[in-house]
Amino acid sequence: MLKKLISYFYPINIYKTTSELSKTLEVTLVNGELVLDSKNTNYSYGSLQRVLRKGLKHIGFEKIKPMNHILVLGVAGGSVIKTLVDEIGCKGKITGIEIDDKVIELANDYFQLNKIKNFNIIHHEAFEFVLKTKQTYDLIIVDIFQDTLMPSFLFETFFQNRLTEILNPGGFMLFNTMLLKEIDTVRNQNYLRFYNQINFKVATLPRIEEHNELIIVEKLK
Repeated sequence: MLKKLISYFYPINIYKTTSELSKTLEVTLVNGELVLDSKNTNYSYGSLQRVLRKGLKHIGFEKIKPMNHILVLGVAGGSVIKTLVDEIGCKGKITGIEIDDKVIELANDYFQLNKIKNFNIIHHEAFEFVLKTKQTYDLIIVDIFQDTLMPSFLFETFFQNRLTEILNPGGFMLFNTMLLKEIDTVRNQNYLRFYNQINFKVATLPRIEEHNELIIVEKLK
């Protein structure tokens, strides 16, 4: 109880570890809530939860709630899972893909993701999973970072095309990107050109929490 009170004034480190992929990982108590951070950025809860919540609100909670199957690429501590289940009230199946086994361990130990009945986390590389999956999804959330870096495959046309193939008509993709340099802005502009087709509707929410830009794609029926 004392730690929780102090955390409103000073962040309190609860657990610190390393992983081969994410390097430094820290579970910290901030303003009475646990957050998961890498060395240079927030991985789950805190600012990241606010960023993704804005994207989900833009899509519309009322549209998301009845969805049958949601795919989350990059789970980390699972703050977006908690938003989907606790705030939006999703009852459909939620599948999470996370490459870092140490992150999965922390997500279960500190954030109890393994207790969410309609959520299943798979230890897998996102590119390979998207390539091989036979399922289709009503909502795909892409939130893949290694600290502040975004893997280049996320912006490749082949991966974009494959995501549109596994997205159901009437479904949405929510892609969280980070803009740190001018080259990142150019990268996102080039990425968006792929969707200059009649069967997609695209929106962007720029400069959320200063450095994040959300890309929201709707696959029209």
